[in-house]
Amino acid sequence: MKQGITTLLFDFGGVLVDLDKQLCINAFAKLGIKNVDSLISKFTQSGLFLSLEKGDISGNEFRDELRKLTVEKLSDEQIDTAWNSFLISIPEYKLEMLEELRKKYRILMLSNTNEIHFEQVAKSEFRKKGLNLNDYFDKCYLSYELGMAKPNKDIYLHILETEKISANQILFIDDGEVNIKIAKELGFETYLAKDHEDFRPIFN
Repeated sequence: MKQGITTLLFDFGGVLVDLDKQLCINAFAKLGIKNVDSLISKFTQSGLFLSLEKGDISGNEFRDELRKLTVEKLSDEQIDTAWNSFLISIPEYKLEMLEELRKKYRILMLSNTNEIHFEQVAKSEFRKKGLNLNDYFDKCYLSYELGMAKPNKDIYLHILETEKISANQILFIDDGEVNIKIAKELGFETYLAKDHEDFRPIFN
């Protein structure tokens, strides 16, 4: 890793938490909601799902809009279970990695995510060891709270302004090529993570 790095910026889905898009598509199909595959992605959502990730609509508004897409009478729990099936788990070694790295670096998260996904993972995955989200991250920059999403430059510039830091002091780890491309253009140090990759060696 390059000298001068003081801050590590992690993507959430696909980098820390493993994802399964097809499982999510299948779960929605069982509820009578078709064509979800054209709206969800590992990197950037579209349509109703993008509106949720950018905070343009609430979780309740999202659920109500989904109910209009099927004749089934769906409960909040059924919808949340289907949507959360996108998320598999965070491998324990990655949680341990974050704990160790936080002893040396400021640890941040930058994620295109939504309140339903994030609340689920914050309650389940980040509490596995009797800890909580604040034990792993100094700050989380979340699309649905900020009203902006990757790969728009605004969200990267917001981090630099808020953190009062130069881009070349940050190593940004993401699994989306376009997200990495924009960050590089702004001067961030970057690493493109592969699916299910153990990228701990880059910190050695």
